[in-house]
Amino acid sequence: MARQKKNSVPISSGKILPYLTGELFNFRLIWLLSFLLTSGFAIIPVCFFAAIDYNLTHRSMGQEAVATTSRLASNTWRSVSFFLNERKNALNYVVKDNSFEVLTTPERLSEILINLNKSFSGFVDIGVIDAKGNQKTYVGPYGLEGKNYSRQPWFKKVMEHGTFISEVFLGYRQVPHLSIAIKHELPDKKFYILRATIEDQLTQILSQVKTIDSGDTFLINKNGVLQTSSRLYGDVLKKTPIRVPSQTDETSIIENPGKTFGKDSIIAYRYIPNTPFILMVVKNKKKFMATWQQSRTDLIKYLSVSITVILLWIWGITTYLVNRLKIIDRRRVKYFHMAEYANKMASIGRLAAGVAHEINNPLAIINEKGGLIKDLFRFKKAYQNDPRLIEIIDTILNSVERCSRITHQLLSFGRHMEIKLQTINLKSVLDEVLIFLTKEAEFRGIQVLINISETIPEFICDRGKLQQILLNIINNAFSAMDPEGCLKITANETSKNMIKMDIEDNGCGISKENLKDIFEPFFSTKTSEGGTGLGLSITYGLVQELGGRIEVESVINDGTKFSIFLPMMVKKKE
Repeated sequence: MARQKKNSVPISSGKILPYLTGELFNFRLIWLLSFLLTSGFAIIPVCFFAAIDYNLTHRSMGQEAVATTSRLASNTWRSVSFFLNERKNALNYVVKDNSFEVLTTPERLSEILINLNKSFSGFVDIGVIDAKGNQKTYVGPYGLEGKNYSRQPWFKKVMEHGTFISEVFLGYRQVPHLSIAIKHELPDKKFYILRATIEDQLTQILSQVKTIDSGDTFLINKNGVLQTSSRLYGDVLKKTPIRVPSQTDETSIIENPGKTFGKDSIIAYRYIPNTPFILMVVKNKKKFMATWQQSRTDLIKYLSVSITVILLWIWGITTYLVNRLKIIDRRRVKYFHMAEYANKMASIGRLAAGVAHEINNPLAIINEKGGLIKDLFRFKKAYQNDPRLIEIIDTILNSVERCSRITHQLLSFGRHMEIKLQTINLKSVLDEVLIFLTKEAEFRGIQVLINISETIPEFICDRGKLQQILLNIINNAFSAMDPEGCLKITANETSKNMIKMDIEDNGCGISKENLKDIFEPFFSTKTSEGGTGLGLSITYGLVQELGGRIEVESVINDGTKFSIFLPMMVKKKE
């Protein structure tokens, strides 16, 4: 009965095999992308929150600098105001507690000055001035009795307001000082003025104010003239380049005031009530934030160290994972090559079996006809006495027998390409492999010495895989040897459960650098000669599949020895 032909769609193996047997991935690109993406996901949040913390801390420190400067200015102007008001009130008390006649007595006025300095300190002199501006009585070191102050600005102010605290000025004494004057009305509608002066007390008060490094605290008037000495602008009564700020009833702040104070300065100012003074507190923001700058440096250091550690960790993990992926991909390629190789070997086996089967038929006919001719020659007297004809027939029959033996071995080799466990004899497997290499050995003069121990029993193994193992190693040995080389194959039983087989050649040998890589997929020193680097890798995998191990020893220019250890019983994998 004829077989029905199945419909099939041809598949081009040339387009599919590269995907199965080559590297599917660009591992350098995978490593780079994995490293960059992982680093980005790990580092960007760290940098983001570090930047937020940096900005918040910077803003907080800046606000703290402003608040500290503002508090300092508020406390300082209150101290100055309290100092002046305290002395103004003291003079007010003196006026109300003493009559004009008493105050014009030098002894009493001197006693009052002493008592004032005991209680409050800071008073340099004191005097009583009549309505015409003449100083009637004076107690102090400058001898100003009889001086007329009617043309002085402070006299006009006290006449207008009744109580007046003057700016710092030189006056008759040519010494910077300020005066506190109290106008007192008499019953006859006349009046007099009690006036006291203070010289350097304000500078002393401001010098006690603590500012950071290059900071400064000083008083100016509405014309920008210094009323106390300044670290930045010099001595009292010196004109400063400061642009006088607009008047307010509260402490105000100027940030980044420009070239006058410096771009990193913070200015707090306050108009002191009922005085001509403006308190100026200058702080260097950069100096104030030096602690924060150090913290920022530490933060950057810790951040750099953290990022470095993260990057090193990611580099290590990424490298490890990509290397593992590369190894797995190489194994995939190796197994596909092994499958392709096994498929090819099976195809070769089937082809060999088919060829052997086809040759066996004519060989049988030739053998049969040759035997018939020989019998005819023996029965006919005409041919019995011609030994040359009988010799020719015997030669034909011997050649047929040899061809038959070869075809039977091909059939045996082909049948054993199928993967299955069976009881095998090591020597017969070796003979089946060597039959394909005998002619090459004879042609090149290679001597093959076989020493298989008679004590090795038959054992359970995969015949086809063992044939491939032996064929690969012996082929490699032939390739490594020069003509007239020698190949030694020995086998013995090392224990009750293991067989050791040594295949030793006297070829070119393998260097120590290459010895550790010979079982790696695609490693070959003969790529220019068409080597794929898969033969020994496949052999190594096949030995492992049979539950054994393979070892190699080699010396350059001396030869190589492969030792194969196989178990007596191979466990069938599920």
